[in-house]
Amino acid sequence: MALLLSGLLSAPAAARVYDRVEVRGAQFVPERDIRLTCGAAAGIDYFDAELRAIEECLMSTGVFDAVRLFSEADTLVIEVEETDLRPGRVEGSVMYDSQDEVTLGFSFERYNLFPGTFGAFHVDIARQARRLDAGLYRSDAFGETLDAGLDLAGYRTEYDDLAYHGESLRGAPLLAWTPSEDLRIEAGAGWRRHRMSGVETDASALLRQEAGTVSAPYLRLGLDYAPRGDADEAGDDGRPAPAVVLGLDQYLWNLGHDAALSETRLRADAQMALGGAMRLLAGLGAGRVQGLTGRATRAVDRFHPGADTFRGFAPRGIGPRDRGDALGANSYVIASLELQREIAEIRRHDLRAGVFTDIGSAWDLDDTLGGRIDDAAHLRATLGLSLAMDLDGTPASLYLARPVLDEPGDRGQVFGLSVSLAF
Repeated sequence: MALLLSGLLSAPAAARVYDRVEVRGAQFVPERDIRLTCGAAAGIDYFDAELRAIEECLMSTGVFDAVRLFSEADTLVIEVEETDLRPGRVEGSVMYDSQDEVTLGFSFERYNLFPGTFGAFHVDIARQARRLDAGLYRSDAFGETLDAGLDLAGYRTEYDDLAYHGESLRGAPLLAWTPSEDLRIEAGAGWRRHRMSGVETDASALLRQEAGTVSAPYLRLGLDYAPRGDADEAGDDGRPAPAVVLGLDQYLWNLGHDAALSETRLRADAQMALGGAMRLLAGLGAGRVQGLTGRATRAVDRFHPGADTFRGFAPRGIGPRDRGDALGANSYVIASLELQREIAEIRRHDLRAGVFTDIGSAWDLDDTLGGRIDDAAHLRATLGLSLAMDLDGTPASLYLARPVLDEPGDRGQVFGLSVSLAF
């Protein structure tokens, strides 16, 4: 009897299954990485010794001062204290794409630039375009699911194929709510200076009457939804799981001004493994801009699809035109379908070949100069071949495409390339 009691007392505690895994205390290390790095997952039997092993594994990464695993009802809690570091990077880059051609870039990023605050700065300089992005971001600023930040962005473009120059500078504080890992909602309110200048003397009368500067406040609402099971997660058969990413951006520009605008942008991307080395990619992009006070939109407000956004057409290659001048469109919809296959492995990176079709249109103006300008929704479509691979996290792609449906005045572009080199 004594031996039996002794054996029972010395027996290890029974394994336990947890319905969910929750991470607490993480500021900069993604919670998903913390869960997956050492194998903490819901629905798995864990003995106490295995939980202690996960603690030791996380401590061995060198990014935590303390790690503790414990249970709360049916939840396994991973409580971490991150090492007080200020990691970051300074990076230069040379990039080529079909939109802006050769572009020089400079980036600066630092965690804990200010206590608990991530800071970033990025500038791109090309022959016909210059862009600036900067921001400060603090996670869990107002609780575990509410972050705060400050966003600054600007650009100046002087494209050879346009009869005007565009310039914009905006800044806004923002709040970001993440009620779940799949959903993120952002809201911000700020000020924008938006300028259209340098209109050529022989340009369309529509462009000449749209020149000028508008400085006014704006509001922004953004939504991103990316369900679990992203393409970088393997399914039971080892192939990438289906992935869907949805995004919606709503802007109210020039508030309090007679040029007040509403701009809506929608994007959706999906991919699915088809077996073997095949996968299917699908994408949809759409946008609509319209005046809120009866005043017409301007060319710098409207959409100009082409190049990487509509393969087979040149940058700003489709949409309403007058006397050869691209005017932009108040509305656009572009859908894409691509079948890809892995054809080789180069230095442990998969090279993928594909065949694709892009189809869509860009249409509508508030002023057609008495009907002189055709702003109808004419359908365009292209067919093409592609090559793509990721080089140490940087995507590179090449495509050949030809229009199979187009309109007089459209500008085609057979060859497209996107590649970058960071140093």
